[in-house]
Amino acid sequence: MTDMSKRYESLAEINHDLKILELQRAIDRENLKLSYKNVKTQLYPTSLLGGMGGLIQKVFATLVARKFLKKVS
Repeated sequence: MTDMSKRYESLAEINHDLKILELQRAIDRENLKLSYKNVKTQLYPTSLLGGMGGLIQKVFATLVARKFLKKVS
C-alpha cells in the first residue's frame, strides 16, 4: 500500500506509480473474473450432484441388497 503523503519530485515518478496502480487494478480484475468463473462452475447442477454421486450409489446399493436379502430369506 502506498503512503498517501508521498511527495513526488517529478512527473515521471507520478506516472510510474500510476502505472503500478493500473497494473494492480488489472490483476485484481482478472482475479475477480477467475473467482466468479470458479463459483459459477461449482454451482452447475452437474457439479452439485457430482458430490452426491457416492451417497446416491450407497443408498441404491443398500436398497438393492435389502430387496435381495428379503427374497433370499
